Amino acid sequence: MSARWLRGAAATAATAAFLVPASLLAAGPALAHTAQSPVHAPVYAPGRAPLQAPARASAHGTAAPAAVAKKLLRAWLRADRHAASRVATASAVSTLFSYPFRAPDKFAGCSGNACRFVHTSVRVPGGLDGILMIVSGGKVTKVYESRHLVKPSAAAGHLFDAWRKGDRNKGLEIATSTAVKTLFRTKFDPKGVKYFFQGCNSEPKGHSCAYSYEGGGMFMHVRGSKSRGYEVTSIGYIAD
Repeated sequence: MSARWLRGAAATAATAAFLVPASLLAAGPALAHTAQSPVHAPVYAPGRAPLQAPARASAHGTAAPAAVAKKLLRAWLRADRHAASRVATASAVSTLFSYPFRAPDKFAGCSGNACRFVHTSVRVPGGLDGILMIVSGGKVTKVYESRHLVKPSAAAGHLFDAWRKGDRNKGLEIATSTAVKTLFRTKFDPKGVKYFFQGCNSEPKGHSCAYSYEGGGMFMHVRGSKSRGYEVTSIGYIAD
């Protein structure tokens, strides 16, 4: 598949692409710029679930997922890695302490062993909208978080890698729920057609990042900026 074909196809796909309203992109993320702490002090609104809620034991004697997740978040807010390591794996601690945005201001509850903390006052890239902690055996074993990627190609590559691994939460770190739903309608087949990244080109209000394969092409429509971060907002396909 030629680069000329891809450029023409991308232009065609761009006209039908779902575009994020400019008003949503106008509100950039609140990045933390302090060298000592990864976050600014959060503000918790009245009536929302407090982070200091008492722990409840499970039937097996371990703390409930919500209690474990809140302990980890409190340790992070204090920039206390030692305390964090008592309730989370090393990889989970490393991921959380690299979070580029200020702290989420709402505990959104747990679905099974997956607990979420979300933003209500700032917009960040991706459909995850904050931090998702996976709790197992009384510890947070995995942390997913909204990403701040400064290149359209990085956002596209992150989403493609999530699809390749069958990991929707990873995809939501950098793509909208709509884009993730579209991509994950089909399961990635490592023995199927080969995908070839063809780079990103400018299109109205953003970029189109193309992957070619035998018989067609896939286009990830990316919006944002270097300062706000990029996210994949929609996906389109064109047959050869």
